[in-house]
Amino acid sequence: MAKRRRAALLPTNIILLQNLVRRDPDVYHDEFLQQYSHYQSLRDIFLMNPSSSDKGTEFGELIGFMSAVCACYPKETATFPNDLKEILLNNHRDLSPDLREKIIQCLTMLRNKDIITAESLIQTLFPLLTAYSASNSTTGQHVKALRHQIYSTLISLLKSVNTGAKNQKINRSTQALLFNLLEQRDNQGLWATKVTRELWRRGIWDDSRAVELMSQAAVHPDVKVAVAGAKFFLGADKEREDNFDDNSSDEEGFDMGALKHKMQVSKKSKKKVKKLDLAVKAVKKKNNAKNITTYLNFSAIHLLRDPQGFAEQIFTNHLTSKQNNKFDLDQKIMFMNLISRLIGTHKLIVLGIYTYFLKYLTPKQRNVTQIMAASAQASHDLVPPESINPIIRKLANEFVSDGVAAEVASAGINTIREILTRAPLSIDKDLLQDLTEYNKSKSKAVMMAARSLITLYREVAPEMLQRKDRGKTASIGIQSGDKRGLPQFGVEGTTVRNIPGIELLAKWRKEQGLGNEEGADDDANWEVDEEDDASDIEGDWVTVDSDKEYDISDDESDKEDEEENNEETPAEAEADDENEVSDLDLSSDEEQDEEEKARPTKKSKMAAAVEAKEQEKKAAEQAMTELLTSRILTPADFAKLEELRTEAGVEKLMGVTQTNEESVDATTLVGKIKYKQLREEKIALAKEGKEDRSFGSRKGQRDQPHSTTNREKARKKNFVMMIHKKAVQGKQKLSLRDRQKVLTAHITKQKKKGY
Repeated sequence: MAKRRRAALLPTNIILLQNLVRRDPDVYHDEFLQQYSHYQSLRDIFLMNPSSSDKGTEFGELIGFMSAVCACYPKETATFPNDLKEILLNNHRDLSPDLREKIIQCLTMLRNKDIITAESLIQTLFPLLTAYSASNSTTGQHVKALRHQIYSTLISLLKSVNTGAKNQKINRSTQALLFNLLEQRDNQGLWATKVTRELWRRGIWDDSRAVELMSQAAVHPDVKVAVAGAKFFLGADKEREDNFDDNSSDEEGFDMGALKHKMQVSKKSKKKVKKLDLAVKAVKKKNNAKNITTYLNFSAIHLLRDPQGFAEQIFTNHLTSKQNNKFDLDQKIMFMNLISRLIGTHKLIVLGIYTYFLKYLTPKQRNVTQIMAASAQASHDLVPPESINPIIRKLANEFVSDGVAAEVASAGINTIREILTRAPLSIDKDLLQDLTEYNKSKSKAVMMAARSLITLYREVAPEMLQRKDRGKTASIGIQSGDKRGLPQFGVEGTTVRNIPGIELLAKWRKEQGLGNEEGADDDANWEVDEEDDASDIEGDWVTVDSDKEYDISDDESDKEDEEENNEETPAEAEADDENEVSDLDLSSDEEQDEEEKARPTKKSKMAAAVEAKEQEKKAAEQAMTELLTSRILTPADFAKLEELRTEAGVEKLMGVTQTNEESVDATTLVGKIKYKQLREEKIALAKEGKEDRSFGSRKGQRDQPHSTTNREKARKKNFVMMIHKKAVQGKQKLSLRDRQKVLTAHITKQKKKGY
């Protein structure tokens, strides 16, 4: 009897029929055919009048039923997916929002069941995404929800097809659709930037094609598309890094935030070392995984195909074009920042950007610190110094003087220092010495900025500083004849290393006490031809330094010429006498120093520490150079180098190294300026970190039943019940003097407003 009742309800109860069909398709084949014929009749009626909502709800239920059970009857439902595509593409504007959303859900279900391909679903949904864009979409409250549904469906689909291994066929076909959107030169390309940026953040698209797509968006004529492209190059890498950091903590079994804190403030322990080992394994796993990108090594700016042309296009189209009025100041600053990042990263030459900076470098300019940071980022040692010198002159004239505020002067000097760090030839000696005179300023921010400039040129070119600012090490080096001089134009100031991370291997070998001769056993593994021996060479090998010049002439006449040239002139003799006098003075000073060695001061200890640090740095550079020039790296060395790189990557991931060579933080240019805090700022500072604590009265803050105190009960009592209390009777029996005291205290409290 129960079976008959259930069978009678099946034609109307589609959810029950769907469950039964999926369990036993053969038994309920007739019921399915009945529902399928009903679907076909409703489809024909619906296509005659798509805007009618009479049969929309029933038709949507039948579509959901067919999508759920079509895998059980593939022959009968062979044309069902195409029917849904045609209904959606041809009548999407006439469909009701609920039915349109239902059809998209059903198509996604068919894709998850592998009934339709991912490429087919993308080609079906992508035209709807552009058809319902913000500019030409029909007005309605469901349009935004529809766009969000299509967008999230596309992102989820591309993520699923790229899980485990990259599906380049789907990726390239989708990227071709996005390229076509950008070629239309309207705001339709905004969806291309949204899709690409989200897939880049998730690590799904990480190749040069995605970067090329966003580079075309950055030079797009539409304002929104161009701004979205610029934001991608400035912030997408940080978003991806944060996304991976957030997802890695729970999966790998350690808290990255806690490790960052412990690496900076706590001492070494076994538990901390164990967690560090787990972090090392996590980084190795990330580097070996195919579906996770190495965002620390390959950023979007580094993957550009033509960075020089890209920077020139942005500068010409968005900053110097006659139509650049369509961008506001914040957007122009964004493009300045992007161009400067490109110039600094790839060592580009865009000379027009430096004159463009000049009109914005004034203290009254809004967001001037961001423009100053961009001007510093755009400087490097391959730019002609005469192009950067006007910027330094403008900063010195506008920002650095006695009549400006302390934060203005410190920002100007700090910006000049950032520029000179990258291009030390861009300033003349007189201007540098004028700026260093601010090291005696009463403002701490200005004083520290000037001292940082002095410290920079003590390392780069101490001859340009005044004698009092050169420091002990530089002064001794100049007196001994060791004049390094300014770096030459066109020669990069940084040391060029053919192998990234080779300094780590040199440092490790030095810590282990291994010299270059220790690799003899490893060198024996290399195959060397026995015929290429040195038996025909007479004598022993002589070590030759590359920095020295040697005279290889054997003629005695050359020696005589040298003796004649070495004869001293009277002027040179006088100079030698002066040097002898100065040497005597120095010797007397040395004798005094020897006498005071028994009682070293704090200053001498600090100087010794500085000298030790410099000697350690020079020793590390010498060891690295020696390793590169005198040793052939074996496979064992490369394996150790890879291990050291991994550990360095862990330190960078954990925030131990905070240096960023590519960007300048605009917030640090001003320096630390102390202002007198207002009352509200003091209260906010006192409450900082005490959010859980309550201040003031707790009346009405108790969230659970509680008894009242005697004081609370006394406030509610009748006056007749309280008249016999001494606190009440005492008010009437106060003397005149006591009444004056109470009144005076009351007036004083009112003046202080309760404080």
